[in-house]
Amino acid sequence: MTAPPSLNTSTGVLLNVASSALFALMSAYTTLLRPLDGAAIYGWRMLLTVPALTLLVLAMGRWHEIRQLAARVRRERFFWAQRVLSATLLGAQLWLFMWAPVNGHGLDVSLGYFLLPIAMVALGRLAFKERISRMQLLAGGLALVGIAYQLAIVRTVSWPALLVCLGYPGYFWLRRATHTNTLGSLWLDMTLGLPVSVFFVLQGGYALPADAPPSLPWLILGLGIISASALGLQALSAPKLNVTLFGLLIYVEPVLLVAVAAGVLGESISPAQWPTYVAIWMAVLVLVGEGAISLARHRPPPRLS
Repeated sequence: MTAPPSLNTSTGVLLNVASSALFALMSAYTTLLRPLDGAAIYGWRMLLTVPALTLLVLAMGRWHEIRQLAARVRRERFFWAQRVLSATLLGAQLWLFMWAPVNGHGLDVSLGYFLLPIAMVALGRLAFKERISRMQLLAGGLALVGIAYQLAIVRTVSWPALLVCLGYPGYFWLRRATHTNTLGSLWLDMTLGLPVSVFFVLQGGYALPADAPPSLPWLILGLGIISASALGLQALSAPKLNVTLFGLLIYVEPVLLVAVAAGVLGESISPAQWPTYVAIWMAVLVLVGEGAISLARHRPPPRLS
């Protein structure tokens, strides 16, 4: 009898890391799209990504999930309002990801993504009564020290960082609480955001600025290709990875975002902010260590030939 293939394949890791690299590339790519502002870039990204996501849903045989959502809209009284709220929460995150790099907040967004796993641990404990391990508690304590320092010395935590680390947990909580944690639900959330995307694209009365260079339409098409490719690679990697390894790979993207913000966007961490970043990076290392230990414990024994 042939043993089933290992879930944690090198292909899955490669696909996931490539996805994170493309998301980071998208952050740097926004600098090529001037004179478009962050809102217009977000609008074009959505308009080009939703058709690609539709093809992905069809290719993976997930259209039945969308039919189930439509049935729930007809059957459940407030389900439509929950979907509008879900689309709003997701849209805010996708808008911020496009707006931040062209407005000098790339590092703030990366900090929010570093804080996100800590916030997710707190959400699991408070909302879903999940057990918190000692290492997760230590990581949460380190993150709180970093935030407390930021509040005491700088007297503020940037709103982009707060929007990421508080907004995404709210979005994930709503998906889990309403049993809509599916690819079809993601498609619906992004589709509901299309009217806002069209508004952002046409807010000046035209699709492209009058002073747009001839290359801009092709660069916008490139944005759509990068966005769709990143989304597709992430979706393809998920079935090849267990939850622990998939969770560890989450940290690749904010590391790359810091590199992009510092190396491409010209941002820098001020001396007053370094203790906050160090404390949060230490918290992340604790979580990575816990995940690596868990992965080693559950690794199947080597097969004898």
